[in-house]
Amino acid sequence: MDWKTVAMTFVTVFLAELGDKTQLSTAALAGQSVSKWPIFMGASIALVASSAIAVLAGDIVARTIPLVWVERAAGAVFLIFGLTFLARSWP
Repeated sequence: MDWKTVAMTFVTVFLAELGDKTQLSTAALAGQSVSKWPIFMGASIALVASSAIAVLAGDIVARTIPLVWVERAAGAVFLIFGLTFLARSWP
């Protein structure tokens, strides 16, 4: 097992999820519930399931589309999002 990849993935996902709507909704659910373990288990299983889907989809995409085009498409999408948000905030 490549522990460097494991650590890099952990840090990336952990930082991306901080303050994310998923974390906020989980905190809201925990605040409404007496028992915290079911909330923790449900949120953990959901994150594992969504991560499994992402890994499988990423594998399929990597097998069918060259990585350079995936990187370019991702860059274009983020650029479009950024420009859209910037345009919406313009007075």
